[in-house]
Amino acid sequence: MAIIRFSPFTEIETICRQLDRIVEDVPGFIHSENTAWKPAVELQDNGDNLTLKAELPGLEAKDLDISVLRDSVVIRGEHRYENKTEDKGFFRSEFRYGKFERVVGLPVAVQNDKVAADFANGILTLTLPKVEAAKNRVVKVNLADNEDTQNTETNAPEAK
Repeated sequence: MAIIRFSPFTEIETICRQLDRIVEDVPGFIHSENTAWKPAVELQDNGDNLTLKAELPGLEAKDLDISVLRDSVVIRGEHRYENKTEDKGFFRSEFRYGKFERVVGLPVAVQNDKVAADFANGILTLTLPKVEAAKNRVVKVNLADNEDTQNTETNAPEAK
Protein backbone atom coordinates (compact mmCIF):
# COMPACT_ATOMS: atom_id res chain seq x y z
CA MET A 1 0.00 0.00 0.00
CA ALA A 2 1.41 3.40 -1.02
CA ILE A 3 1.67 6.24 1.45
CA ILE A 4 0.30 9.53 0.12
CA ARG A 5 1.36 12.62 2.01
CA PHE A 6 -1.30 15.27 2.54
CA SER A 7 -0.11 18.83 2.04
CA PRO A 8 -2.78 21.29 3.20
CA PHE A 9 -0.88 24.35 1.92
CA THR A 10 -0.78 23.00 -1.63
CA GLU A 11 -4.52 22.36 -1.50
CA ILE A 12 -5.19 25.88 -0.19
CA GLU A 13 -3.06 27.43 -2.98
CA THR A 14 -4.97 25.44 -5.60
CA ILE A 15 -8.32 26.60 -4.21
CA CYS A 16 -7.11 30.24 -4.14
CA ARG A 17 -6.04 30.07 -7.80
CA GLN A 18 -9.39 28.58 -8.80
CA LEU A 19 -11.28 31.28 -6.89
CA ASP A 20 -9.17 33.99 -8.56
CA ARG A 21 -10.08 32.60 -11.99
CA ILE A 22 -13.78 32.52 -11.10
CA VAL A 23 -13.78 36.09 -9.79
CA GLU A 24 -11.90 37.40 -12.85
CA ASP A 25 -14.60 36.00 -15.12
CA VAL A 26 -17.43 37.81 -13.31
CA PRO A 27 -18.66 40.65 -15.57
CA GLY A 28 -18.28 44.09 -14.05
CA PHE A 29 -15.88 42.90 -11.37
CA ILE A 30 -13.79 45.79 -10.06
CA HIS A 31 -10.18 44.86 -9.51
CA SER A 32 -8.75 45.83 -6.16
CA GLU A 33 -5.36 47.45 -5.53
CA ASN A 34 -3.88 43.99 -4.88
CA THR A 35 -4.71 42.76 -8.38
CA ALA A 36 -3.58 45.92 -10.17
CA TRP A 37 -1.79 45.61 -13.46
CA LYS A 38 2.00 45.50 -13.43
CA PRO A 39 4.14 45.80 -16.55
CA ALA A 40 6.09 42.80 -17.78
CA VAL A 41 9.85 43.28 -17.56
CA GLU A 42 12.98 41.73 -19.02
CA LEU A 43 16.42 42.13 -17.41
CA GLN A 44 19.59 41.25 -19.30
CA ASP A 45 23.28 41.33 -18.33
CA ASN A 46 25.47 42.75 -21.11
CA GLY A 47 28.85 42.65 -19.37
CA ASP A 48 29.48 46.26 -18.37
CA ASN A 49 25.80 47.15 -18.01
CA LEU A 50 22.31 45.78 -17.43
CA THR A 51 19.43 46.33 -19.85
CA LEU A 52 15.92 46.54 -18.42
CA LYS A 53 12.95 46.51 -20.78
CA ALA A 54 9.37 47.05 -19.67
CA GLU A 55 6.16 46.65 -21.68
CA LEU A 56 3.98 49.72 -21.18
CA PRO A 57 1.36 49.64 -23.93
CA GLY A 58 -0.94 52.61 -24.32
CA LEU A 59 1.11 54.89 -22.09
CA GLU A 60 2.95 58.08 -22.90
CA ALA A 61 6.24 59.23 -21.39
CA LYS A 62 4.44 61.95 -19.42
CA ASP A 63 2.45 59.24 -17.57
CA LEU A 64 5.62 57.53 -16.26
CA ASP A 65 7.81 58.15 -13.22
CA ILE A 66 11.04 56.15 -13.16
CA SER A 67 13.44 56.04 -10.20
CA VAL A 68 16.75 54.20 -10.33
CA LEU A 69 18.46 53.27 -7.09
CA ARG A 70 21.79 51.45 -6.81
CA ASP A 71 20.06 48.10 -6.29
CA SER A 72 16.58 48.49 -7.81
CA VAL A 73 14.43 50.27 -10.39
CA VAL A 74 10.97 51.64 -9.59
CA ILE A 75 8.54 52.21 -12.45
CA ARG A 76 5.36 54.11 -11.57
CA GLY A 77 2.66 55.31 -13.86
CA GLU A 78 -0.99 55.73 -14.50
CA HIS A 79 -3.37 54.38 -17.10
CA ARG A 80 -5.73 57.27 -17.63
CA TYR A 81 -9.35 56.69 -18.51
CA GLU A 82 -10.52 58.97 -21.29
CA ASN A 83 -13.73 60.38 -19.86
CA LYS A 84 -16.21 60.45 -22.73
CA THR A 85 -19.58 62.10 -22.55
CA GLU A 86 -21.35 58.86 -23.40
CA ASP A 87 -20.31 55.51 -21.98
CA LYS A 88 -22.91 53.69 -24.05
CA GLY A 89 -21.90 50.87 -26.31
CA PHE A 90 -19.55 49.09 -23.90
CA PHE A 91 -20.40 45.43 -23.54
CA ARG A 92 -17.14 44.53 -21.89
CA SER A 93 -13.94 46.29 -20.93
CA GLU A 94 -10.90 44.41 -19.71
CA PHE A 95 -8.63 47.43 -19.69
CA ARG A 96 -7.30 48.36 -16.30
CA TYR A 97 -7.13 51.99 -15.40
CA GLY A 98 -5.44 53.70 -12.52
CA LYS A 99 -2.02 53.87 -10.94
CA PHE A 100 0.53 51.08 -10.99
CA GLU A 101 3.99 50.46 -9.56
CA ARG A 102 6.65 47.87 -10.35
CA VAL A 103 9.85 47.46 -8.34
CA VAL A 104 12.58 45.44 -10.03
CA GLY A 105 15.50 44.29 -7.87
CA LEU A 106 18.89 44.35 -9.58
CA PRO A 107 21.46 41.55 -9.14
CA VAL A 108 24.38 44.03 -8.94
CA ALA A 109 24.79 47.68 -8.00
CA VAL A 110 24.50 50.21 -10.83
CA GLN A 111 25.65 53.77 -11.41
CA ASN A 112 22.24 55.39 -11.09
CA ASP A 113 23.52 58.80 -12.22
CA LYS A 114 24.55 57.43 -15.66
CA VAL A 115 21.35 55.67 -16.73
CA ALA A 116 20.22 56.00 -20.35
CA ALA A 117 16.51 55.68 -21.16
CA ASP A 118 14.54 55.16 -24.36
CA PHE A 119 10.75 54.91 -24.71
CA ALA A 120 9.39 53.87 -28.09
CA ASN A 121 6.31 51.91 -29.22
CA GLY A 122 5.27 51.16 -25.64
CA ILE A 123 8.64 49.63 -24.69
CA LEU A 124 10.76 51.34 -22.04
CA THR A 125 14.47 50.47 -22.32
CA LEU A 126 16.88 51.42 -19.54
CA THR A 127 20.62 50.93 -19.89
CA LEU A 128 22.06 50.65 -16.39
CA PRO A 129 25.88 50.81 -16.18
CA LYS A 130 27.34 48.61 -13.44
CA VAL A 131 29.56 50.06 -10.75
CA GLU A 132 33.26 49.34 -11.29
CA ALA A 133 33.39 46.74 -8.51
CA ALA A 134 30.57 44.71 -10.10
CA LYS A 135 32.11 44.47 -13.58
CA ASN A 136 33.75 41.17 -14.49
CA ARG A 137 37.49 41.71 -14.52
CA VAL A 138 39.87 39.42 -16.34
CA VAL A 139 42.99 38.80 -14.30
CA LYS A 140 45.89 37.15 -16.05
CA VAL A 141 47.74 34.62 -13.91
CA ASN A 142 51.46 34.54 -14.56
CA LEU A 143 52.53 30.91 -14.34
CA ALA A 144 56.19 31.68 -15.12
CA ASP A 145 56.64 33.30 -11.70
CA ASN A 146 55.07 30.29 -10.00
CA GLU A 147 57.42 27.85 -11.78
CA ASP A 148 60.51 29.84 -10.81
CA THR A 149 59.34 29.93 -7.21
CA GLN A 150 58.67 26.20 -7.19
CA ASN A 151 62.04 25.40 -8.78
CA THR A 152 63.97 27.48 -6.27
CA GLU A 153 62.10 25.85 -3.43
CA THR A 154 62.76 22.29 -4.64
CA ASN A 155 66.43 22.96 -5.47
CA ALA A 156 67.19 24.48 -2.09
CA PRO A 157 69.07 22.17 0.25
CA GLU A 158 67.09 20.81 3.15
CA ALA A 159 67.85 22.21 6.55
CA LYS A 160 68.93 19.58 9.08
